[in-house]
Amino acid sequence: MESRVFLDDCMRFLANAAKEAPLFDFTFLDPPFNQGKEYREHDDRLGDREYWDWMREVCRLTLNHSSPGAAIYFMQREKNSENVLRVLRESGWQFQNLIVWRKKTSAIPSEVRYGKAYQVIAFATKGQRARVFNRLRIDPPLPNGYKPREKGMFVTDVWDDIRELTSGYYAGDEALRYDDGGRIHKQQSPIALLLRMILSSTNPGDCVFDPFSGTGTTLVVASQLRRVGVGVEKDEVNFGCIQTRLRDARDADSILQYRNHYIHTSSLSEIWPASKADHSTNASVPMLLN
Repeated sequence: MESRVFLDDCMRFLANAAKEAPLFDFTFLDPPFNQGKEYREHDDRLGDREYWDWMREVCRLTLNHSSPGAAIYFMQREKNSENVLRVLRESGWQFQNLIVWRKKTSAIPSEVRYGKAYQVIAFATKGQRARVFNRLRIDPPLPNGYKPREKGMFVTDVWDDIRELTSGYYAGDEALRYDDGGRIHKQQSPIALLLRMILSSTNPGDCVFDPFSGTGTTLVVASQLRRVGVGVEKDEVNFGCIQTRLRDARDADSILQYRNHYIHTSSLSEIWPASKADHSTNASVPMLLN
């Protein structure tokens, strides 16, 4: 399936151009966190009220153009969990889970509270029940003393098997870089993270939306899973990066490296269509996401 990215502000897109796009069946909302970071096209130092009013309006406009039962995954810092759940509720979304994405390589230390080693991802739906929810089974590493599982385990709301790309300790080939080695986008989301969300909450042919596309990870994964990707990005450098990434496939962006991790999912062949060539490639692929 073809993914398309629009050079636009997401609010303007949602109010106007989105009318020409399919209804969204899935949205990944990973906005700037208002931490005072330097962005080329965004003021990351908004007042608290202004920022959360903005987030609520993005959620409301997204809901208006979403199909019944559509899913939204809203990622934020753990300290903002209360505000995330509030704006989702006030904009009309129905809360389902608060996913804890535990980081593998770093924690933010503190002298007055426990160190912070995770981000939250709020999963909500348009209406009481999700239109699609595929129960994925994985086989993560076992703690010492535990017996091996024959058929893996169902994915829970704690994700501790996906390595982040934001740490200086680990970025790997997947992180997009300039010629001098500098990161194009320091908050790039990993392929493995988007793969899990899109697999869980969509089927082939569904429309996947990302209003803050960044470097285009959502669209890259959606295309490979045969979903229709719609992304918005207002930074011209990022926009050009997304276009290149969608046009020129990179080995580091291939989702095939993770297929064996979901091999115990009974509906895998239906939700993740694969060609014979894909299956032959998978034979040598490691099972772990780290």
